[in-house]
Amino acid sequence: MTRATTPTPADALTRAAVAAVESRIRPYVRCTPVISIDRADLGLPAGPLALKLEQLQHSGSFKARGAFANLLLRDVPAAGVAAASGGNHGAAVAYAAGVLGVPARIFVPEVSPAAKISRIRGYGADLVIEGATYSDALAVCQQWSAASGAMPVHAFNQAETVLGAGTLGLELSRQAADVTTVLAGVGGGGLLSGIATACPGEVKVVGVEPEGAPTMTEALAAGRPVDAATGSVAVDSLAPRRVGELTFSLISQRVHSVVLVSDEAILRAQQALWDTLRVVGEPGACAALAALLSGRYVPEPGESVAVVVSGANTTAVRFGR
Repeated sequence: MTRATTPTPADALTRAAVAAVESRIRPYVRCTPVISIDRADLGLPAGPLALKLEQLQHSGSFKARGAFANLLLRDVPAAGVAAASGGNHGAAVAYAAGVLGVPARIFVPEVSPAAKISRIRGYGADLVIEGATYSDALAVCQQWSAASGAMPVHAFNQAETVLGAGTLGLELSRQAADVTTVLAGVGGGGLLSGIATACPGEVKVVGVEPEGAPTMTEALAAGRPVDAATGSVAVDSLAPRRVGELTFSLISQRVHSVVLVSDEAILRAQQALWDTLRVVGEPGACAALAALLSGRYVPEPGESVAVVVSGANTTAVRFGR
């Protein structure tokens, strides 16, 4: 009899695993709404468009899903947790740690926006601002975790992070059952690989990343994670220097394609989202919509498209008269 092989981490990440995580984190995360519009509202040829408004999630992005998955499914030591982030993941871990009564230290680079730094501090976590990029902050975080015994919570290259992100895909599949294509932004690939894991073979999953931070695009071209440029208006959310081995494996197997958009297209999409729907999204949240508006992704006739909007930690809209 042939001995069964031990599943690789990628093999172990399934729709059933996402569903199990969803039941565990459901008391702690919101089921965010989907709004259905006609693409003509945005100046495109007519056709259905569903917008998954995940910026309404706790801490302002989908990252809360993975944060709770990590803290609820792993053994958290007395030293608590540590996370490196451009901002949104850090805010999510800080929020989840506060809810669950866990000590948290968050490391962010100098490029992290004031809105995200304010959120992290507001949730009560210890905050360390160090390094020019996310990769620099990650290195400092790893050193501190090793020395302190705190549990590191990776922003994307961690099974629980991916499975938590995948719960968004399960929600979307229930809320917009007719969708045939999902577009989502790519940073380290946690969201994209999570959606593809939650919806295997059901929908075409397409990733979108900035031209100035083509991390997944270059990894797919090389056949492995490689260092890439990190310059973009969305540098704080979609520009790690290198994607993870886990997310690369999942995306290379399960995602249809990854397309690039310019910073100008991202900013136009940010403005269009506000002008058309009065929805606020930070630049990274608008990359997927930018692919539609700029023609980098053109739906086929009859294609029903969903776009994930995730990330509203921005000062782009200021209130007052």
